[in-house]
Amino acid sequence: MVIFLTVFIDLIGFGIVVPLIALYSKSFGASGWLIGVIGASFSAAQFVFAPIWGRMSDRMGRRPILLMSTAGAALSYVLFAIASSLSNSTVALAVLLISRSFAGACGGNITVAQAYIADITPPENRSKRMGLIGMAFGLGFICGPIIGGLGLKYLGHSGPGWLAAGICAGNFLLALFILAESRTPSSEHAKERPHFQQWGHTLAQPKIGLLVLIFFLATFAFSCFEITLPLLINDNFHLGISNIDEIRGATTIVSLFVFCGFIGAFVQGGATGRLVKKLGEPKLIALSLVMTGVSLALLPLIKGDGQLLWSHLFRSDGGPWMKMLVVLALLSIGSSLTRPPVFGLLSNFTTEHEQGATIGIAQSAGSLARILGPLFAATLYYTIPALPYMICGAISIVAGLIAVAYLPGRTAVNTTNAPTIPA
Repeated sequence: MVIFLTVFIDLIGFGIVVPLIALYSKSFGASGWLIGVIGASFSAAQFVFAPIWGRMSDRMGRRPILLMSTAGAALSYVLFAIASSLSNSTVALAVLLISRSFAGACGGNITVAQAYIADITPPENRSKRMGLIGMAFGLGFICGPIIGGLGLKYLGHSGPGWLAAGICAGNFLLALFILAESRTPSSEHAKERPHFQQWGHTLAQPKIGLLVLIFFLATFAFSCFEITLPLLINDNFHLGISNIDEIRGATTIVSLFVFCGFIGAFVQGGATGRLVKKLGEPKLIALSLVMTGVSLALLPLIKGDGQLLWSHLFRSDGGPWMKMLVVLALLSIGSSLTRPPVFGLLSNFTTEHEQGATIGIAQSAGSLARILGPLFAATLYYTIPALPYMICGAISIVAGLIAVAYLPGRTAVNTTNAPTIPA
């Protein structure tokens, strides 16, 4: 429960700022390409540092790395708050870019938290317990956007950033005083390898390499949705948001992120374990990716007439919004069911002393997808808005077919007993 709370609180801060990045960037005059760069900067830094954090946690323990990355996240949100209050658009965009890059460099929490879960969980239960991380994501995207929206409304442009910084500072104190270490002093240490040699070592293992590829494709497809959804909703429903001061329209977009977070948390909190038991990891991964692909392809086809979400959802002219919510629910269910079985299998196929390193490489591959995805989607969106959704939908479906055809199923390599440390 402690590791869940640590990740959940961290993701609240993340959820506060993520729905606002594209809108803030646009309000400062950023082009589609620059919005993509700012959106990708977090992942660009994480691509470099996630494997480093993972290897360090294998050697130093999970707790000190979680403390360092949490403190860094708090500082990054301070920079975000400063950027959002600047009057000079050029300087504001530069500081915004720095804040997201620094946040990515410090973003070792998820990598290390998943290694922590692997440390304390028997192999047969890891996919289920990895759902806790996904559930924390979902709950973070419920609470975070709500807090961010309230901060924007009552505290101004810099409010969300300061709230996120304060929450992460509180999270640091929580972890400092109550989080136990999951790695025992007698644990075997992973061999130290240079950065790219570690990539080669991990990807050379066929089952692990295939899972990393599937996670890369799934993340690439989903990252296109994350960066362009505010733009798509604004354009297809004619909300008329030209800058962040259009609070009512921005609140509608934030509400959709909350809705997706709620669905994701519900699915990962209760359904993952049962579905893994019934279908097995490969079939569940394939099903989730096909659901995600179909829903991505449907999203740009739904259009409204300028009415806001909650005031017209249940009226006769609220049909487009109802369709949007149904498709977003399908997308949220699909995307929520991908990560836990992928990382459950990754953990099972990895020896105990390399859990952090392997998960770090997988997270780094996801970060690479989050670099390329926003650049691809934000740039292409301004050419043909529907095209990134159609292409990413196809990518997701192909990844699902690869999963069901080639994943070998649950074959645990790491069969050592997990230490009995409470989660």
